[in-house]
Amino acid sequence: MKRVLSVFLCSVIFVGIGVLKTEALGTSAEAHVLLDADNGIVLSENNKDKKMKMASTTKIMTALIALEYAAKDNKTVTFTKDMVAEGSSMYLRIGDRVKLTDLAAGMMMASGNDAANAIALTISGSFEEFAELMNERADKIGMKNTNFVTPSGLDDDNHYSTAFDMALLMAEAMNNQSFLSLTSASEKTVNFVYPEDKVSVYQNHNRLLKMYKSCTGGKTGYTKAAGRCLVTSAEEDGIRLIAVTLNAPDDWNDHISLYEYGFSSYLTADFDDRNMVFEIPLTGAEESFVTASVDEVMAFKVPANRIKDIEKNIFLPQFVFAPVNEGDIVGKITYTLDGRELAKTFIRANSTVMEKKQRGFFYRLFSLIFNRE
Repeated sequence: MKRVLSVFLCSVIFVGIGVLKTEALGTSAEAHVLLDADNGIVLSENNKDKKMKMASTTKIMTALIALEYAAKDNKTVTFTKDMVAEGSSMYLRIGDRVKLTDLAAGMMMASGNDAANAIALTISGSFEEFAELMNERADKIGMKNTNFVTPSGLDDDNHYSTAFDMALLMAEAMNNQSFLSLTSASEKTVNFVYPEDKVSVYQNHNRLLKMYKSCTGGKTGYTKAAGRCLVTSAEEDGIRLIAVTLNAPDDWNDHISLYEYGFSSYLTADFDDRNMVFEIPLTGAEESFVTASVDEVMAFKVPANRIKDIEKNIFLPQFVFAPVNEGDIVGKITYTLDGRELAKTFIRANSTVMEKKQRGFFYRLFSLIFNRE
């Protein structure tokens, strides 16, 4: 059993503090969110949990599933009549044969609805079963207010998500190296398996890759009912952010404004707990306790307006069995925000304590009789 001591931080060394911002900039979006991809901190939001249509940003999920499947079996897909789709296309013709990964490329670059249909039918055999697969994956990611019906994002009354859920999806997808490589590319060349001489080059519709140097990927979306939808990612100094706008007439500028706000709101904070000394009770040792402490200063970036909400949690055991060696880990300190762990450091023994030597038979006998030890 471990003891847990939770305290709010009272002493922090701040490095590089600028103007403390407490409110995000407005956007043209009906709903938006700016999310830290690594710790789930929401830096800015408006209607983040409102269920809305998300158009072709749906294809982030379709691409993620396709790439995960292709990592095990990169099938050659023959394009058939039942895969034909309306709307945006990578211009597949019946009888064309392409690799599954190339379908993902045509879908993410050119937003091909035909590619999305081909992926769904190849992996699951029907659109309904692929939708079930999409929703199962969404549940694992934590997308609580999302329901997928189509692989492409074409409108359906029961096909919806939220800005927050789409940010969670993008954060998950960006951890897949194949997806990251694909979404960050300005163009992709697809060499068809059949016809053998067919080669197509697809340009990435995500203009933010050229407009904002820190952009690392994203997916556009539009239908008349959904409006302009955009999910993007960006990285600066090791900080990875996800921006989502739904029904946003000025989405490109919205995302640039959100990222400029988000990255400027971070600071580096040093958490120095080296002066804290803990006494850990020992069992079966020559000494009754061993002292322990941390030996490093923790430094990580946090939003300036959330520093007051960071909580320090100290985990210590009720006791430790001897022997204990200097440097042994006997506990830890975690730093959390909204229940999410930002960083941790270990509490280590400051000295070596040996196991208590065994006494002779008669000494132990007299100890039992006279209750001494």
